Amino acid sequence: MGRKNRNRQRAQQNRDGRGWGAGYSEIIKENKLFEHYYTELKIVPEGEFEEFMEAMREPLPATIRITGYKSHAKEILHTLKEKYFKEVQDLEVDGQKIEAPQPLSWYPDELAWHTNLSRKILRKSPLLEKFHQFLVSETESGNISRQEAVSMIPPLLLKIEPQHKILDMCAAPGSKTAQLIEMLHSDMDVPFPEGFVIANDVDNKRCYLLVHQAKRLNSPCIMVVNHDASSIPRLHFDQDGKKDVLFYDRILCDVPCSGDGTMRKNIDVWKKWTTSNSLQLHGLQIRIAVRGVEQLAVGGRMVYSTCSLNPIEDEAVIAALLEKSEGALELADASPDLPGLKYMPGIASWKVMTKEGQWYSDWSEVPTSRHTQIRPTMFPPTDPEKLANMKLERCMRILPHHQNTGGFFVAVLVKKAPMPWNRRYPKGETPAEGNPSVPDTPDLLEVKKDNCSVCSSPPPPKKMKLFGFKEDPFVFLTEDDPIFPSIQAFYDLSPGFPKLNVLTRTHEGKKRQLYMVSKELRNVLLNNSERMKVINTGVKVWSRNTDGEQFGCAFRLAQEGIYTLCPYIRARIINICVEDVKVLLTQENPFLRKLGDDAHNQAKKLGQCRSESFSLNFFPFIESHENTIVEFFFCYLSKWECKKYICGTLPFTAIQVNPTMTTSAAEKPRNVKRVHCSVVVSVS
Repeated sequence: MGRKNRNRQRAQQNRDGRGWGAGYSEIIKENKLFEHYYTELKIVPEGEFEEFMEAMREPLPATIRITGYKSHAKEILHTLKEKYFKEVQDLEVDGQKIEAPQPLSWYPDELAWHTNLSRKILRKSPLLEKFHQFLVSETESGNISRQEAVSMIPPLLLKIEPQHKILDMCAAPGSKTAQLIEMLHSDMDVPFPEGFVIANDVDNKRCYLLVHQAKRLNSPCIMVVNHDASSIPRLHFDQDGKKDVLFYDRILCDVPCSGDGTMRKNIDVWKKWTTSNSLQLHGLQIRIAVRGVEQLAVGGRMVYSTCSLNPIEDEAVIAALLEKSEGALELADASPDLPGLKYMPGIASWKVMTKEGQWYSDWSEVPTSRHTQIRPTMFPPTDPEKLANMKLERCMRILPHHQNTGGFFVAVLVKKAPMPWNRRYPKGETPAEGNPSVPDTPDLLEVKKDNCSVCSSPPPPKKMKLFGFKEDPFVFLTEDDPIFPSIQAFYDLSPGFPKLNVLTRTHEGKKRQLYMVSKELRNVLLNNSERMKVINTGVKVWSRNTDGEQFGCAFRLAQEGIYTLCPYIRARIINICVEDVKVLLTQENPFLRKLGDDAHNQAKKLGQCRSESFSLNFFPFIESHENTIVEFFFCYLSKWECKKYICGTLPFTAIQVNPTMTTSAAEKPRNVKRVHCSVVVSVS
């Protein structure tokens, strides 16, 4: 045995004297420095600190959110409440009564719920296992998001509207981004909202987690980019034939933080927590927030949030931002926006503590040797009038013991005027007279560069450094691209179909996938290809099917793009009855011959062949099935998932189900990898 192996074995045997197979020692949920720090700061109401600490030691309850932009969100809620939640109510596991899931009182329309069910308990009961399978399946299909309760707050406070241009500065892993996309698509009858979401993250690998989250929602209005949020590039776009600077209507600034509000789920924080984490992150948080407000449009809203309870990362950053803005920013009172949410108002007085436990109440007390670790912006403003005008009490701090959540901090900022450094114009330029709402000029750094280049031409711009994987290009098709005639004829696309919004990911060779983006995102992409690193954008609408070329069209419909394409397709449509839907959802190989005679005859009229693609539409009201609804939403039809869903009853005036799939020969099973089935439910 080698020396390394002997040492490894000895270390394993000596670990707590327990020998082989004992596993790792349990993390003790105690941190005296943490308790001392927050006791001194008094962020917890008097008499509640023990309750606060007890809540911090308890496991965080699981929380689910039903995606609110889809028209069938209420049907999923009905299924959960009437079927699964009722079954759980009176259930006992190992003599312990199961607590039924409860809605979050402050989340609109009961679309968010929390439960104390652990994975261990879920595996012990067949009924709970069925409930768990339902949650997993609906999560994968995009109907349910498993998201921490406090994480749902910032998107709600942004007050998103379909026309808003939105920037999510530190977006990964993407649960808040998904919320933003849902709000953008609040009207499902509009396939291309005027607004869009640009989701950014500095970590290249985490950007792909972000892509995975966004793809579940199949939106043509999302773009994922990879930049340092503190220096995210200023983008341009064409407006009325002129190139203009892009300012965002809404910005979500959920900055990196020490995360001491997440101790209930990230138990490593208990042993790793020190005040030095906050001191090190403070500067970065200010830089990210400053970059955010620079790119915010006048009149726009920016939500600053952290999962930290530390005022150095919270109120200190907001105070520094307000002081720098010289009146251009205002803290908004967001309390009326979420009735039912319990929170503590922001504090106006706090102290700074080093990791050794030394306190400082003011910058003047900090010794010179500490100036590299402690900065003036970490302290509250010394001018009482200035401090009062900031209205820091409008900040919101969520404490875990108030509503059984994690710890969180959030503040809503409204931009009243351009930032002071953006109002400094290059020499010889003045703002337009009589126009008080002059748009922001380029950043101060860019202005200085312009002033320095009066006598000589500026140096050539440096190429942007790109890290991580090299992405395929985004290539927009032209209206006269040779791909379009066959697709146009085969699917009888309406004249209003936006051909210019279609793109592919290759300059050369066969185009295998076709994607669509909104007109506004196309504008951004075309004008900033050299300025930003795009990881992903658009929704896949067609996939190449080589066998289909002999039948007139080499592209089949893709499930992801059915919502986007549906308003434009006028051919390849088969109307089916409720019995046909049951066949599609319950049989492993739902051949065309198993459908009703009417559907079969329609397929024959379409010239059904081995590799054609078509859409199936279900309108229950045509057959007086007003009370029928299939509790099946956005699920792949595969041998693992067939027979998992049942039919229920619910009063509706009209339900439309649109599965799209690649069909095979009438007697040949369909290849699951090539079959896509989406179900669209709309209530008139």
